[in-house]
Amino acid sequence: MNSKPTIMNRRKYLKQVGAGAAALAMAGCSAEKISEEKSGKLNFIYILADDLGYGDLGCYGQETIKTPNIDRMAQEGMKFTQHYAGSTVCAPSRCCLMTGYHTGHAYIRGNSEVKPMGQRPIPAGSITIPRLLKEQGYRTGLIGKWGLGGPDSEGHPNKQGFDHFFGYLCQRHAHNYYPEFLFRNETRVILDGNKVEGEREDGAGVATEKVTYGPDLMIKEALQFIRDSRSGPFSLFYTTTLPHANNEAGNEGMEIPDYGDYAGQDWPDAQKGHAAMISRLDSDVGKIMDELRELSLDENTLVLFTSDNGPHREGGADPEFFHSSGPLRGIKRDLYEGGIRVPLIARLPGRVAAGSVSEHVGAFWDMLPTLVELAGGKAPYGIDGISMVPSLMGGVQPEHDYLYWEFRGKQAARKGDWKAVRLAPEQDTELYNLAEDLAETRNLAPDNQEKVADFIRIFETARVESELFPLHD
Repeated sequence: MNSKPTIMNRRKYLKQVGAGAAALAMAGCSAEKISEEKSGKLNFIYILADDLGYGDLGCYGQETIKTPNIDRMAQEGMKFTQHYAGSTVCAPSRCCLMTGYHTGHAYIRGNSEVKPMGQRPIPAGSITIPRLLKEQGYRTGLIGKWGLGGPDSEGHPNKQGFDHFFGYLCQRHAHNYYPEFLFRNETRVILDGNKVEGEREDGAGVATEKVTYGPDLMIKEALQFIRDSRSGPFSLFYTTTLPHANNEAGNEGMEIPDYGDYAGQDWPDAQKGHAAMISRLDSDVGKIMDELRELSLDENTLVLFTSDNGPHREGGADPEFFHSSGPLRGIKRDLYEGGIRVPLIARLPGRVAAGSVSEHVGAFWDMLPTLVELAGGKAPYGIDGISMVPSLMGGVQPEHDYLYWEFRGKQAARKGDWKAVRLAPEQDTELYNLAEDLAETRNLAPDNQEKVADFIRIFETARVESELFPLHD
């Protein structure tokens, strides 16, 4: 057994990211480099769906819900079949994405509310993707849902490297698709016509007058950000709330202005709403792609599409109805594949091979080194991420020794084709061979104790203790 793990508190975390910051400063970011011809740098658009399952897209096997624009992205780009979210719920998944650490090292490892509004903020000294891209001369934007720091906190997007923010700071506030207000940077923007009954301090509530649909405003803002930034280089994280449920609205939580193509289906209303939300998300992706073509930015913009975790069961949604997890076991909040394996599509005409498929095993914490490398910079030393640029551009891709997750006492790790899951520290470790059993139906632990012991060592050493999110109660 190992000695007691180090405690990860705010001071320890800042010391950890500070080492990365020092390495970045030593690498240098001269004024001459920033003032290079901006058109020579790629633009980045990272589209993050909310609670979209691995099987919710046509290009990943969905047979009922229509997603023609995202499917076209896959036809024109690269589809990853073994990509993983940072976590199985919203906030820690986003923290892994932004900082390049998995949940054994990340500061945020679960959803943690802070009153009166927001979630526990990431510290002011965090090294984040937008902060590193700004060092390379990028204009940085976040439009949609944040969840890593509320109003006036050190985790606010404008304090974490984003030049422009519009949307929801608080995840609970984001449950409401017809909110009374959104935030533009640090200012509340009051929305016409949305009257909320019983609004709480955290900004959530149920709209009794539904006029202005939040996602419609966010896609409009995203298109404007692209137009305003067209001289480049720019980076946009478009973190839509679709198809997350309004958890405050019971079985009517799949909020959408109309059911569109699904209105006439003989389905429960919640399933009509779920399908319509995904198709509306697909339409918004199409608008972004059309805007890039209109502005002649199409061939100089890497567009990435993914989801923050697996499909949900809130708001009346039924993940079995559309086989939202595809061939995978589990949903949101599980560490089985259905909770953490997500779609990833990358499109960059002329540089990312059209119609290609990658089986590279990667995760959200790989995005920081990937984007920073493509921007011409260097990622901080000591993060958990590995650049995926070789996979995107046809090179020899370094592989992870293992991937690791933890959430509310549960742990999981993947090493090669093998996957281990432990549902509580005192429970036995389950073992699966994903190459032979993608659905994780056959626990092979009893006959593979040596391999189980290897994974237990990973569970013990791949993490530092967190005072905020302890593994043991």
